[in-house]
Amino acid sequence: MNKITIIGAGSVGSTLAYTLTTAGIASEIVMIDIDGEKALGEALDIRQGTPFANPCNIYAGTYSDAADSNIVIITSGIARQAGQSRLDLAQTNVNMLKAVTKEIVRHAPNAIYIIVSNPVDVLTYAFCKFSGLPESQIIGSGTILDTARLRSRLSEYYGINQQNVHAYVLGEHGDSSFVPWSLANISNVPVECFRESIQSDIDYPDFNKQEVEDYVRKSGAAVIQRKGATFYAVSMSVAHICKRVLSGIDTTMTVSTMLHGEYAINDVCLSLLNVVGQKGAHTKILLPMTTDEIAALHRSAQSLQDVIRSLDL
Repeated sequence: MNKITIIGAGSVGSTLAYTLTTAGIASEIVMIDIDGEKALGEALDIRQGTPFANPCNIYAGTYSDAADSNIVIITSGIARQAGQSRLDLAQTNVNMLKAVTKEIVRHAPNAIYIIVSNPVDVLTYAFCKFSGLPESQIIGSGTILDTARLRSRLSEYYGINQQNVHAYVLGEHGDSSFVPWSLANISNVPVECFRESIQSDIDYPDFNKQEVEDYVRKSGAAVIQRKGATFYAVSMSVAHICKRVLSGIDTTMTVSTMLHGEYAINDVCLSLLNVVGQKGAHTKILLPMTTDEIAALHRSAQSLQDVIRSLDL
């Protein structure tokens, strides 16, 4: 039995519950929200469609119902508004997380925790400090979505399957994120050389790094401006993390974890390439980045550390 608890029944939490159900990733899903009626309504709506999907017992509950969960996903918090940065949310959502942590860890001390609420790197750091759990059990969704956006954009340039694109977004899930372009490739061909490598009559567009990076950084804000919130892509990304945790097959992904000297960076959570499996995010892979790329990682870490120092944790 795969049991997942979702804290927060807003747009992200409810879409995630739906995604996990239709994908058959969980056999039991508990939805917890301060608005119990909202959680009940979301769970009921999804449960009534399960005859057409994989069997899943999905219901609204309380913190005690999270006992024996394999995974706990925290999506609760104030959502980002149009024109607002993720870091603007920091103190309000840290305060909410502190209250949630005290309750949930008591009932599910052995679960793998996935932090999704924004600003995700700051909240992942705060959860590490509040919970007292082994850090391998704590995963921030980090730049897994940014990386998906990057690969999606690169695949559009050349009309190629997204699974043939290998590139990462590292650092903060936010404005200081960066792409280590020295490692980006499509089927082992460096991204910058791919156009010249294609033997085709198609006139592909000139590759523009800055355009791609701007697309990745501004995608969330662009969606929020148009429809008020982002929830489909992030739910698919987090469902992917859940699937890999439950499958037992270690998989590399860019998620946010605590750093202890990697690239000479300490005491901050941000995204590097991690190995994720049943033991959580248990191993970091140190990519052979250039001096400039490592400097960009340091700038991202500094940006997050400045915010953390300004908070009342």
